[in-house]
Amino acid sequence: MVENNYDILGIVEGSTEKEIRDAFRRLALQFHSDRGGENDQFIKIKQAYEDLKIGKKYPDTDIEKIKNSRVYSGDSEADIRRKNQILGQELSKEMKTAEEWASALNRSNMTGRKLFGSKTLGEIELERKANGALSIKGNFMAGSLTYDGPIIMQGSITSPSWTQEFKTNIHLTSGDFKFLDPIENKYRIDNGATIIVDNGNIVVGNVFGRKFRVEDPEGKVGVFQIQEHRTHLSAPKGKIIAENLVNTVSIDADSVIVLNVEDDVMISAREILFYGGKFTYDSLIELKNGGSIRFFENFSIQGLSGDAIIQLENGKKIRLFDLKTKKIRDLSDEYVPNKENYGKEDTMVGHGFTITYDMLNNISKKPTKKQKSWTSKFSFSKK
Repeated sequence: MVENNYDILGIVEGSTEKEIRDAFRRLALQFHSDRGGENDQFIKIKQAYEDLKIGKKYPDTDIEKIKNSRVYSGDSEADIRRKNQILGQELSKEMKTAEEWASALNRSNMTGRKLFGSKTLGEIELERKANGALSIKGNFMAGSLTYDGPIIMQGSITSPSWTQEFKTNIHLTSGDFKFLDPIENKYRIDNGATIIVDNGNIVVGNVFGRKFRVEDPEGKVGVFQIQEHRTHLSAPKGKIIAENLVNTVSIDADSVIVLNVEDDVMISAREILFYGGKFTYDSLIELKNGGSIRFFENFSIQGLSGDAIIQLENGKKIRLFDLKTKKIRDLSDEYVPNKENYGKEDTMVGHGFTITYDMLNNISKKPTKKQKSWTSKFSFSKK
C-alpha cells in the first residue's frame, strides 16, 4: 500500500488545517537535525505538510520529482541524462503544439495569445500580432518551431544537454528574428541551439556553444571523448548582428556585425565588421568572393590570435599571424582602399583596418618585384 501524506504526518484523512499544522510542528520538533533527528525524515515530513496545504494526498513519484525539478540534483550522469530526456521530450511536444497554433493564426490572419510549456518546467507566452509578427516571452529550452513571419524574442534560447533528439531549432521562412534589447536584457543563445532565417536578419546578444568531456563508451579508465554542442545561426540573404561569439559557434550570413570572437568560432560571410578587440583561439573566417573584413576598434594587436585562419571562397587560406603586424598598404597599390589614409586608418596596428578578398587573394600568389622584399619574410602558402 502506498503511504500517503496523511500517513506520513500520522493523522487521519480529512483532518482540519489546524490538525495538519499541529502534527507537522510536533514531528518537526522530533526529527529536525538541530534536535538530533534524521534530516531525510524531516524533509519527507515537511514535503507532506506542504502537499497537504494545497490538497495533495500523495507525494510525488520519482519520475514526477524529476519532471517537477528545474535543476535535478542527481550526482550521476545517468540521472542528468534522464532528467534532460524528460525535459526535452515534454517541451518538444509543447512547441509542436505552439507551432501549429501560431501557423493556424497566421493562415487566418488573426491575433491571439497563449501560454505553452508547464509551470514546473517553465512557461513561455506566444502572441501573434496584427502585423503578423510572433512575440515570444520566456526562455525557449527545447524543441522546434517554424514560422512564416518575423519573431520578436524576450528571453534566452538554449538546447537540452546530453541529447540531440530534442534540440532547439527555430526556423523563419520570412522576416527577421530579433531579441528585444539583447545587450541590456542579457539575453543569450547557447548549448547547440539553431536559428535559421531564410529571408531576413538575425539580431541577438551573446552566443555560446558547448564542449565537454565524456567517459569512453567502452569504459576504458582514463579515456575520454570530446563532444560538442555547436550553436548555429544562419541568415544567408541578410545580416547577423551579435555581441560576443564564444566557444563552438558557427554563423553564416551575407553580412556579419559582431563585437568579439573567441574559441572555435566559424564565420562565413561576404562582409564582416568587428567592433571589439578580440579574435582568438582556433577561429576561422570564410570570406566570400568580393567581400571584406573590417576591424574598427583601436585595440592592441595582441587581441588578434595568430592561429586564426582566413579562408577564401576559392579555398586559399591565410594565417592571421602573417598579416597582423604589417601595413595593408605594403601589399600592393592596386589593392589598397582609402589611399588618402596611408599610414593612418589602414594600418594593421592600432587604428582599425580593412582587409579585402582581393588583397588576400593577391598575397597568396607569387609576389611581384615590389612585394618580394616584404613577403619574403613570411611563409605564405603558394597555391
